[in-house]
Amino acid sequence: MNTIFLAPVQEGINKVEALMRSQANDHHPDLRAAMELLISAGGKRIRPTITLLSGKMLGAPDDRLIILAAAIELLHTATLVHDDLIDGSLLRRGIPTLNSKWTPAATVLTGDFIFARAAKLAADTGSVALMKVFATTLSTIVNGEITQLFTSHCQVNRDDYNRRIYAKTASLFETSATTAAILSQAPQKTIDDLCHYGYCIGMAFQIIDDILDFTGEQATVGKPVGSDLQQGIVTLPTIIYIEMNPKDGDGTRLRSGQCLNEDHATRMAEAIRDSPAIKKAHAEAQQYIQQGIDYLSNCSDTPERRSLEEIAEFIVQRSL
Repeated sequence: MNTIFLAPVQEGINKVEALMRSQANDHHPDLRAAMELLISAGGKRIRPTITLLSGKMLGAPDDRLIILAAAIELLHTATLVHDDLIDGSLLRRGIPTLNSKWTPAATVLTGDFIFARAAKLAADTGSVALMKVFATTLSTIVNGEITQLFTSHCQVNRDDYNRRIYAKTASLFETSATTAAILSQAPQKTIDDLCHYGYCIGMAFQIIDDILDFTGEQATVGKPVGSDLQQGIVTLPTIIYIEMNPKDGDGTRLRSGQCLNEDHATRMAEAIRDSPAIKKAHAEAQQYIQQGIDYLSNCSDTPERRSLEEIAEFIVQRSL
């Protein structure tokens, strides 16, 4: 990932990846192979980057900060392993997923192993307050996935959407910044500011993902365009489209709690893609980004703070 905000922590990211790889040492060779596959698949490493930048900005000890950042990224990696299995995804970032190679049982157990190693690293920081946040975040993510599986299909509700994307995405962004501030023994006001920063850019990150589900190319996104809608997952562009077009037949079906068949979902996805709903959703993501940057304004003007601001801007400018 060639992005300027990585410059202050590139060496740290390299150490994070090395520590992640080492977590499978002295374990079953297939676990080591799985860990290598997952780490070599790459990714933007935005979450550990946020952790490293936040900690460096606030003076956290370097060695414990690396451990924390590795714990954060391992937690994220474990959720991806389970998500790919739940969704039946065979590719991620153009690379075969673990579940495309292994049985469901082996995939689940590998995800469990990575969760356990993430928790072990969080404990190695020696901060009980940090470990509590870490454990709460894992619970939030899992509860959000269960909620989406059982109760959130075909629901046109902004509050439901906001709760869902907080659990799915923003909670871990929030934790990435908050735990770094805790590790730095920063004042509570600073911890709160970093928490709000993480929340805001995490919400924006998922909104942009949801926009790209409509506007991205299948070969790039890695799934059919509009696939969320076909699965009954109602995201912000769809909610805004329905608000703007109250007489739309497909929107009426969704408002009544009916899921769309494949033809109707495809038709509606195309209409959303060509509508002002995309621009309006992007504007809402931009509002979150500005709020996140505003929360950083009380921190000292350092290269790390400027990089955190650049991450925020990158999120709304990115394409997958």
